[in-house]
Amino acid sequence: MAKKVVATLKKTDAKAYAKVIKAVKSEKTGAYTFKEEMVPVEMVKDVLNS
Repeated sequence: MAKKVVATLKKTDAKAYAKVIKAVKSEKTGAYTFKEEMVPVEMVKDVLNS
C-alpha cells in the first residue's frame, strides 16, 4: 500500500511540498510548542521569516 502512495506523490506535474516545523514560545507559560505546516517548496523561506 505504501508503494501506491509514493507513486502518486511523484507525478511530474505535481507540486513539491516541504514540512515546516517551527518552535513557538508561549507567552503565558514560557514553554515551547511546535507548529507543523505543509507548504510548497517555493514558500518555505517566506513561512520561516514570518
